[in-house]
Amino acid sequence: MSNHQQVLGTLIRYFKENTTHLADSELRVPTSHFTDDEHAARELALMRTVPVVVAHHSELPDPGSFVTRDVLGTPLLIVRQRDGSVGASINICKHRGGRVEVCEAGKKRAFTCSYHGWTYDRDGSLRHIPYAQFFEPLDRLEHGLAQVHTEERHGLVWVTLDPGEKPQTVAEYLGADMEERFREFNYEKSLLVLDKQFTVPVNWKLVVDGAVDSLHPKFLHPYGVGKLISTNTCVVESSGLHMQSFTPRMRLEKAVEAGEEDQVEGFYKHVGSSMFVFPNVNAAITPHHIEFWTTWPSSHSPSECTIHIRFLADPDTYDEKMAERIAKSWEILEEAATKEDWPMEETIQANALAVSGVYIYGRNEAGPQHLHRQLARKLAESEAGQPA
Repeated sequence: MSNHQQVLGTLIRYFKENTTHLADSELRVPTSHFTDDEHAARELALMRTVPVVVAHHSELPDPGSFVTRDVLGTPLLIVRQRDGSVGASINICKHRGGRVEVCEAGKKRAFTCSYHGWTYDRDGSLRHIPYAQFFEPLDRLEHGLAQVHTEERHGLVWVTLDPGEKPQTVAEYLGADMEERFREFNYEKSLLVLDKQFTVPVNWKLVVDGAVDSLHPKFLHPYGVGKLISTNTCVVESSGLHMQSFTPRMRLEKAVEAGEEDQVEGFYKHVGSSMFVFPNVNAAITPHHIEFWTTWPSSHSPSECTIHIRFLADPDTYDEKMAERIAKSWEILEEAATKEDWPMEETIQANALAVSGVYIYGRNEAGPQHLHRQLARKLAESEAGQPA
């Protein structure tokens, strides 16, 4: 668990010494890792073996509440059960393969495939077959919707598509350190105050890179984010597969320049942070909300991804004034992401398709290095037959 005073002290020292957190070495990533179909398939296969976040608890408020999601190429039906737990089924009818539920969200007692009327209970069990007398006898227990390992933790719904014989719990996957970091914010009761999705012609890793890149603000965002966030100064705390990075706000940099660092009060008023959960979650921590990103690779092309952005607020502090601040935060983020970050990443993707080579991640880019190093490690372990 990070010590805020220690992080603050380190950032102040970095300013005074004109340095930043440094990786052990620079990293060179082949451009083929962003364009190659076979490499993309290996990444997708790996991501299916670990818990990934597919929903926020508030999307499933009551028994029978459901959402449908396409997760790493698999259609899911995610439903709040009668006992309050959450279950996920593969949203494919066991009769002739139709989508059982076609709505994005709603509330139902049961789910009926509109092709031939096969009906399933909330837990995916087969409830009714029209004209059943014309089918050979079948075991209804074996013809329910295929189940997916599902767990609700920290106010989020996690699924593991291919968990193996001994599925990890989310707590085991995160580890004690990340568990403690999650407890810093009221995720369990958090309010979903903004929910946006974007599909862009960019490899998913480039988007994740940009979310933890402290080297670009003043260059790519000179009139927006670059005026709010310092450039080339950060602390990176690794936690196994996961990590948390801390980037100072300009008000901290100016306080240090003025020799007033001893007067700094309010950690997140002076420091921005992004908590990365392998492989595709970035949770940016602000003084008044969490900007929770999940970035999903396309199952059809390595040159496409979908970005799901949720803003989460603490119900104990959320009010009209905070809502106004969050709306302003979204204006700033939307401007930076849609008009600066993602267009730049589109050019990087196009260039990777045009000319093969490598992309260089310097020692001062420890945050973006983390994903690529951990991904390479897990892919190597997977190919060697070790558990993911």
